[in-house]
Amino acid sequence: MGLAELIVLAVGLAMDAFAVSVCKGLAMKQITVRKAAVCGLWFGSFQALMPIIGYFAGVRFASYIVDIDHWIAFILLVLIGINMIKEAVSDDEEADASTDFKIMFIMAVVTSIDALAVGITFVCVPVKILYDMPEYINTLFGAGLIGIITFAITCLGVKIGSVFGVKYKSKAEIAGGAVLILLGVKVLIEHLIKSI
Repeated sequence: MGLAELIVLAVGLAMDAFAVSVCKGLAMKQITVRKAAVCGLWFGSFQALMPIIGYFAGVRFASYIVDIDHWIAFILLVLIGINMIKEAVSDDEEADASTDFKIMFIMAVVTSIDALAVGITFVCVPVKILYDMPEYINTLFGAGLIGIITFAITCLGVKIGSVFGVKYKSKAEIAGGAVLILLGVKVLIEHLIKSI
């Protein structure tokens, strides 16, 4: 997975956090840089941490899945994408302005579960950005990039929520889900073409 694919993946993964941050911005009476940054740090940190956990968990099983790794990556990305689209159309989220530890911790974990599964796919489709570096360094760099992109998108989401409300929330989640599905299909097609 190259830099362009990683950026697209990061944006897709950040859409859950974006949707929640839009709701936060909608509920906040006054938006400050600090409040937006708090949301960004929570969501960005967990979106960076979860792929690392997923990757190192996946490495333990890499020898068992080497022959079907492309199918695992395809299935996980498609399932995550479908789930994001399903959540977008269900419209269950409520606006809550709180940035308390307990609430933010739970929201950060919930919105980053899909990033954990993506970390497992990094074993199947390694991140290749920093050449001449070990795979785990590339994975750490990739996870950091996912966290930074999520931080920026979340801060933007808080601002958008305060200005536009929830108008773009579900569209963003649907787009993020579609991106993950397309990445999964791309991984599978590339493998099938190589095996011909």
